Amino acid sequence: MWKIGIGFAIFAVVVLFVLMKAGDKVDMSGEKHGGDAMHAPATAPAAGEASK
Repeated sequence: MWKIGIGFAIFAVVVLFVLMKAGDKVDMSGEKHGGDAMHAPATAPAAGEASK
């Protein structure tokens, strides 16, 4: 049982180290679908296409 505790403590230290090194670059919000998943803003249609 004590081996599980030590394994958890080591895992927690590694995770905290990685999060501290990554800083604000980590996105922990989960999967994104739809409009949230787009990385680039949508471009406006050309002037000629808007009148159709």
